[in-house]
Amino acid sequence: MKNRTANIILLFAGFLAMTSGCKNKPLEENATAFSMSDTMLKKCKFYEVKNEEVKNEIRLFGKIEADNNHVAQIFSSVGGLVTSINIGLGDYVKQGDILATVKSTEVASFQKEKLTAQNDVAIAEKNLQVAKDLFQGKLNSEKDVTAAEIELEKAQAELTRVNEVYGIYNLKKGSVFNVRAPISGFVLSKQIYINELLRPDEEEPLFSIANTNEIWAVAYVNESNISQIKEGYEVIVNTLAFPDINYKGTIEKIYNVIDANTKSMKFRVRLANNDFKLKPDMNCTVSVHYSENKRLIAVPSSAVIFDKSKYWIMIFKDRNNIETRQVEIYRQLGDKTYIQSGLNENETVISENGILVYDALND
Repeated sequence: MKNRTANIILLFAGFLAMTSGCKNKPLEENATAFSMSDTMLKKCKFYEVKNEEVKNEIRLFGKIEADNNHVAQIFSSVGGLVTSINIGLGDYVKQGDILATVKSTEVASFQKEKLTAQNDVAIAEKNLQVAKDLFQGKLNSEKDVTAAEIELEKAQAELTRVNEVYGIYNLKKGSVFNVRAPISGFVLSKQIYINELLRPDEEEPLFSIANTNEIWAVAYVNESNISQIKEGYEVIVNTLAFPDINYKGTIEKIYNVIDANTKSMKFRVRLANNDFKLKPDMNCTVSVHYSENKRLIAVPSSAVIFDKSKYWIMIFKDRNNIETRQVEIYRQLGDKTYIQSGLNENETVISENGILVYDALND
């Protein structure tokens, strides 16, 4: 009986020892370390961080304006009756298109001048030939030949002048004058009406046409912010019509004068406008990125993860070695974030889809 009891005690003690050994065995021995799969690697993007010049932003109001170097003011070169108008405000026209037609007696007088000049040239040529023939027959002097040559030069000069007038005004036969577009672009203004009697000295242009493939954003700067504006600074322009489109450019010119009424200074930004969405007189905001004259570590804003009231960055060393690191943010400016502390130059961070790795490591 004593031996049986002793055996039971020994078995119970052995069971307790085995149970205790299992409890003390670390869980990590059976755990599998995290490793990025090929699929996840393809989804992520990586960025090697570096020190960059810190920039800040000031937002200003402005307007979209046509480049005045690509605006044509079209006047009537002749007086007469407007017989047709082929375009309206906002229409797009190509160089050489007929905008309107004017019936004018002045066009007929230009045609008469051309015919007269052509006849004068023909007569002068014949007179010169006769003078040369007589000189060869010793029936006149060399002076007569020289005089005939001078008359021919005068007649040719007059014909050249008339032809240039025809070329400038695109004159044709008859009494009809066609008002043509000198450049391609959009019609900004129209001051002409059907059956209107035009004078050749009209003060207002009949049409204004602007080529808006490139356009200006003109912004207004208060005196207190003038020191933050310099030529070459990067800007982003947004409009009320297309608030989600960021038009990027640089400050091309600063108008170094202060408006007496608004106490502001203007500057302009040239923008590409190939889709013609930007139109003159649109209101816009112009965000200027200016330098703070210091340098900090910068990362793409997409690399920063906000969780548990803190900011985190995923540091990538290799697919089996990824660190979740807390950082202190100095400023976020659009798609760039400046880091105050927690990150070193030349480290590689996951700049896109890092949240997938963060969740896998920290959930």
